[in-house]
Formats: sequence, C-alpha cells, structure tokens
Amino acid sequence: MPLHFKLPGHLSIDKLLLELEKQTVIELVSQHFALKTFYDSFDWRLYRKNLICEYDQSRLLSTLFIKEADSDKIVQSVQADQVPSFADDFIQAELRELLRPLLDMRALMQITTLDYTHYQLHIHNSDAKTVLKMTLEHYDPIQSRVILDPVKGYDKALKRMSKLLSNLGLMPTQEPVLVDALKTQGRKPKDYSSKLNIKLASDMRADIAVKYIYSHLLKTLKLNEQGVIADFDSEFLHDFRVAVRRTRTGLTQLKQVLPVAQTKRFSRYFSWLGQITSEPRDLDIYLLHFDTFKNYLPDAMKADLDPLYNFLVQKKRAVHAGLSDKLKSIDYYAPLIEWEDFIRSAAIKKPDETQALLPVKALADQRIWVIYKKVIKQACAIKEDARPSELHELRKTCKKLRYLMEFFQSLYPETTLKILIRSLKEFQEILGTYQDLEIQQQTLKELGKEMYSQTDSPQTLLAMGALIEALEKQKVETRSAFDGRFNEFNQADNRTIFETLFKCGAA
Repeated sequence: MPLHFKLPGHLSIDKLLLELEKQTVIELVSQHFALKTFYDSFDWRLYRKNLICEYDQSRLLSTLFIKEADSDKIVQSVQADQVPSFADDFIQAELRELLRPLLDMRALMQITTLDYTHYQLHIHNSDAKTVLKMTLEHYDPIQSRVILDPVKGYDKALKRMSKLLSNLGLMPTQEPVLVDALKTQGRKPKDYSSKLNIKLASDMRADIAVKYIYSHLLKTLKLNEQGVIADFDSEFLHDFRVAVRRTRTGLTQLKQVLPVAQTKRFSRYFSWLGQITSEPRDLDIYLLHFDTFKNYLPDAMKADLDPLYNFLVQKKRAVHAGLSDKLKSIDYYAPLIEWEDFIRSAAIKKPDETQALLPVKALADQRIWVIYKKVIKQACAIKEDARPSELHELRKTCKKLRYLMEFFQSLYPETTLKILIRSLKEFQEILGTYQDLEIQQQTLKELGKEMYSQTDSPQTLLAMGALIEALEKQKVETRSAFDGRFNEFNQADNRTIFETLFKCGAA
C-alpha cells in the first residue's frame, strides 16, 4: 500500500529533491502541471461511504478516480474527457453500477479544485534497478505531498526512504488531500446534512430555543436555495420544501411563544413557499418514479407511455422556470430577510406571550403529547370506508408529530427517541405512499386532458388510463397494510414510552 507524507512548510520541493539526491539515486521521470477536482453529491453520499471522487486533468491525460477515503486505494479509474452529473450518464458500466446505488437521484457536483505540479520519480539501487516509485504533488495553498509506491521485492528501499523523509521533517499522513483543500475554505467533509441536529438545554427559554430551531431551518433553506434555482438535482427542492414545512409546523404548533403578529405573518409567507414549490416537486416525483410506473404496465404497453415522459420533462422545465423567477423576486427575498432579522433579534425581557418564558423542555413535553394524542385519535377513527382526505389529514398530523420530536430530540434519551421516530416513520410511509398514489392518479387525469389536444398517439392516453388502474391496485394494497402498521406504532411499549417521556411534563 502506498505511504503518504506531508511536507513541512519550511521545506520546498526543490530543497527536498536536493536532499534526496545526496543520499539516493533518483531519476525524474516526468513533471507536469495538473488540476485535481473533487466531486461528490451535495450531501456527501460518496464520502459518507468512505469514497472520494477525484478528477485529475493534465495536458495529456484526464482520469477519474474513485478512491477509498481512508487509504487512498483506487477502487476504480477511467480516462474521461468530462465528469457526468448523474450515475446513469457514465459510459463505463462498472463505474455506473458502482455509483448508481450510492448517488441515486443526486448529482455529482464540484466540491473544490486544486492546481498542482506533479513529479514522477524513480529511486534506483546500485544496479540501476528501480526499487521504489515516488510521486510528489506540489500545491501552493496546502501542504505538498509525497507518495511512496513500493516495488515488489524491495521492501527495504521503502523503509529506508520512509526513514529518510521522517528525518527531513515530513509527516506520515492518512488524511485525504480533499480535507486539506476544504480547510482553506473553512469547510470540512460532510458539512451538509438535511437531518436536524439541534442541541438545546432543557432550561432554555422557549422563545429563545424556538428561534434557535428556526435559525437551523433557515440555514438549510438558504443552503439549498441556489440548487433549487439551478435545478442541479431534485433533492435540493426536496430539502428546501422540508425546511419550509418544518418551519410552518413550528409556527403553527408552537403558539404563544413568539409575538402573534409575526407568527401569523410569517406563517402566510412559508405557506406561500409551500404552494409555489408543490407542483415542481410533484413533477420531480413523477420523473423519478417513471420507470416504476412503466413496470406497472404490461410489456406491450410500456413504450406507449414514453410520450408522457417527454411531456413531463417539458412541463417540468416550464414550471421550474416559473419557480426560479419567484425565488429571484423581491416577494421571496424581502420577507426572508425580515424573517432572518426577526429570529436573530434579541429576546424580549418581558414578553406578552404565555409560553415564551417556559423552559423549552416543558413546551416540548406539552406540544408533543398533545399532537401524539391527536394522531392516536385520528388513526383510531380510520375505518374501512375512510375517505382519502381522512388519511391525508392523519398523515399531516403525523408529520407535525415527527417534526416536533426532531426539533426537541436533544432533550430526550437519544436511543429511546430514535425508536419512537423510527416507528412513526414506518407508519408514515403507508400514509405517504397512499397519498402519493392518490395524487398521482389525479395528476394523470389532468395530464391526460392537457395531452389530449397535443398528442397524436391514442395509445399513450390508453396507457395512462391503464396506469391509473394499476395505481388503484397499489392503493388498495397500501390501504390494506394500514391496520398492521398502525398497530405496530400503537403497541404497548411505544405507548408506555410516550407517556413516560412526555405526559408527565405536559401535565
């Protein structure tokens, strides 16, 4: 396995080579200028799996490497003129199959780029045989690197050079170059996640804690904003909408904590953000699940659905352009700036709101217990003939419960709360799938009307009709799983945990 060293700041590449030439027979094989660009998804899906995507470009050759982050071991490498955005766009089948499950719908994006000078050297013994290969990578903004690549049968040469480099002040390292490059930007790997990780103290004033939660959500919203506008991939809009929904849940469920006027005003604003992002997200889901939709149909009908895909792509392009315009407008920016100013403003010493001065733990107990009881009541009222709207209302209440538990999770035993959240998520999946199928059926009917005058393919409309029927079957199957999932969520152990964690504090 290659050994990596960092050059100390006082030792230049020229000085290092002079020192090495005094004690070894060294041959400079090549020297060239190059660019090293690192890629990953916005949420670091490769790095989280211990992988780094590195694209090295020189005048003669450009190579894409997938390496293990902790060892620099090359997992795959291909010569490539460019780096595609999505896993499915890679020509090389092995690379495509490696990246597809890791990236899923996320795009590869440039993380950072370094220019450097690459030196390839061979170390010879007294018989003029190459006993060790050495690579020097000279960077300006970060510490340069030396990489020793052993030659089979010449382990002593590797040990001797390692000792020589250590004597010259070079430090062994396993830290990827990417980490050093990000430090120059004040960043580090995995510095974005859509998951909430908010640390609260149980005795914090409720109004201060709630503003702190909103500031985290605002950060997520702003981090995804440009990705939504540019439409790099569908998950920017997904994460943007989740931040909006979470904020709306806080504003509607944590009442009498912040001033009523601002709460109402910003509730309307975030409701508007939810509305303008709804149709683009629905179209994203359609396109993401299109292959699944085709698989619902008989083989003979699958190709008939292709014109619908093209129609959806064009429609999404137009709808997204409208959304981008809205997110660049003063209607979006001005209230967002005012929201940021509001949640960063100092707490009022003697607020009028009755819940503002509560310890946040008491507020959390109270609100989670109330919403939990509402979930159980609504779920118990669901009968065989329940309307889709009743299931949708239950789904919305479940979301509120989950968001509240995520807001305040640092106030409760981590493992216990995770069990509850996981159980709730599994119950939500049934409700979410059912609602998605319901919306997809309705949308297909609307799309059919729009396409009727634009398509000369009656087979496509027939295929869409068959798809609506197939979705109905999926709905029936999903609905039949409701009782089982609810019983799992509402099992005695979970009820006991909910009561233990939240009921006493809410009394």
